[in-house]
Amino acid sequence: MVGMRAGASLATLACLLTALTGGAGCRAVHTQDQLAHTSLLDGLSDNAPRELDKAILPTYRIEPPDILTIDAIHIVPKSPYRVRTLDLLAIQVRGTLPDAPIDGVYQVQAGGLVELGFSYGTAKVAGKTVEEVEDALDRHLSQHLAQPEVTVSLAETAARQQIAGEHLVGPDGTVTLGSYGSVLVVGKTIAEARQAVEEHLSQSLDDPEVSVDVFAYNSKVYYVVTQGAGLGDGVYRFPVTGNETVLDAISQINGLDQVSSKRIWIARAGPGRSCQRLLPVDWTAITQCGEADTNYQILPSDRVYIAEDKLIAFDSNLGKLIAPIERVMGFTLLGTGTATRLSGPVLRGGGNPGSNF
Repeated sequence: MVGMRAGASLATLACLLTALTGGAGCRAVHTQDQLAHTSLLDGLSDNAPRELDKAILPTYRIEPPDILTIDAIHIVPKSPYRVRTLDLLAIQVRGTLPDAPIDGVYQVQAGGLVELGFSYGTAKVAGKTVEEVEDALDRHLSQHLAQPEVTVSLAETAARQQIAGEHLVGPDGTVTLGSYGSVLVVGKTIAEARQAVEEHLSQSLDDPEVSVDVFAYNSKVYYVVTQGAGLGDGVYRFPVTGNETVLDAISQINGLDQVSSKRIWIARAGPGRSCQRLLPVDWTAITQCGEADTNYQILPSDRVYIAEDKLIAFDSNLGKLIAPIERVMGFTLLGTGTATRLSGPVLRGGGNPGSNF
């Protein structure tokens, strides 16, 4: 009977230790041999790009929330164009006073007015064509000058300022071009996005020409996941620039912390079961020996997984198990001590046990 009880106790203890070390449940724990065997089934470790044999990533396709830089190279409104507030007009006037010339670029201010400076005052130009602006300025300056000769040209439209600059790709896959509306760019290459923007602007502009580039590659990322040894896992998100390796990825989180082990692998995203696409990493070989065989190149959506130290995980889980018991026992001891102090002479209204009073 004693032997049966001892065997049952040992079995219970074994189950407890298995649960504490993470062997129970659906959490998968992979050893280096298992990882190597799993990855070699698909030949990924042999063909995967690495530090000294990197691959060129496919042509980049735009997705939210990328940020695009659009530069307006040739932006000419279709005729007839009517001047708007914040447009820039190149105005040159002959016959002005010697110390008060009018020759330069003037911005159309709020209210559609252009300030000519000196004692010439302001003239309303908004809503007029360039030819009509010349006539309006000629009439206005005739009040101050004998025979003014006015030449006006459109230096820059306010809409050009809305086109040029940095544009965030919205959740709907479009970029906003101010008063010219929005253009769908999601899933397009840079060249295709430039063509789409030019075709959209051609509805309002005469043969528009723009340049498009990616200012911030926000949509293509990889993750570094650190197993927390029972204290919660950490997940870090970084953009892919096309040149990162495992060593670069771990340097982004300032190396391995005290709860991490040297068991590291890459889980490569893809259709089907991702656990069939694991690339084991030999951390010691990469860092101490300078080997590049397992210093794999990071691809978009990769997960660099850093496993926990099992001893620290065991200690953390054991602490979680013992803590409630210690708390209950503490309350029990506190209650027992309190009851003992209140028992005997104290409850009968007497004084201290050693007192005669």
